[in-house]
Amino acid sequence: MKKLFSDFKLILGLSIVSFLFLLVLVSFFYMPYNPNQISITEKLSFFSVKHIFGTDSLGRDVFSRVLVSLRISFFIGFAGATFGLIFGSLAGACGGYFGGIVDSIVTKIIDVQMAFPGILLALMLSCALGPGMKTTVLALSLMALPRFARIARSGFLRFRHSSLVFAEKARGASVLRIMFFHIFPNISTELLVTYSLSFATSIMSESGLSYLGLGIQPPDASFGKMLSDAQNSIFTSPWLIFVPAFVLALLIIGFTLISDGLTAGKESE
Repeated sequence: MKKLFSDFKLILGLSIVSFLFLLVLVSFFYMPYNPNQISITEKLSFFSVKHIFGTDSLGRDVFSRVLVSLRISFFIGFAGATFGLIFGSLAGACGGYFGGIVDSIVTKIIDVQMAFPGILLALMLSCALGPGMKTTVLALSLMALPRFARIARSGFLRFRHSSLVFAEKARGASVLRIMFFHIFPNISTELLVTYSLSFATSIMSESGLSYLGLGIQPPDASFGKMLSDAQNSIFTSPWLIFVPAFVLALLIIGFTLISDGLTAGKESE
């Protein structure tokens, strides 16, 4: 842990993500304005004390909408990455530990899903089930499954014939105990790296879907929707593009730095 938290990238990534998450927590108790409140008299206002990030083409406070977008991004990233971590890891673990027909079934399912580009699968589900929060979470969760399944499967293939597992079997340990108390802890770093990257990927994919109108629906705010609405004002009010793009990039960079820091810590062991 001392080596891990001495990595500059990890510290910087955690600092960025913690700061943005703190803004999300504060937004539940204090919101400067109603993020959906329209004020035609104040539309396209520049930065000021009253509106620190200005207002959009409908007079809505940009800072308030950025806070709501951060909420949605954290929720989408957490839901998609956590679903993939739990179910993808369990599927990969079963395939890697038991082998045989179980491994063949898991491998074929992973191969079939990975044959479709993740964003294409998300677009298909959004078109088939209709855009919205639930469909977006479902699509991004399915996108995350193969990553975790492959990491868990390779880890279990590496450890299932190790002396540690043979010793536990000789002691009479159950299959579940061996899997959850002895093999999973040994691949936890790889899973955490994948979790961090999946978090960032889910956020980017949600923004892309919302930009195309297939993700979060109005009047709810999201970074992709804010960028889509602001593109008509890119020359007259460029800050409407810069502010959500900067915060979105900062969020993704934070999780990417965490992933790089965890990888560097693992390699230094």
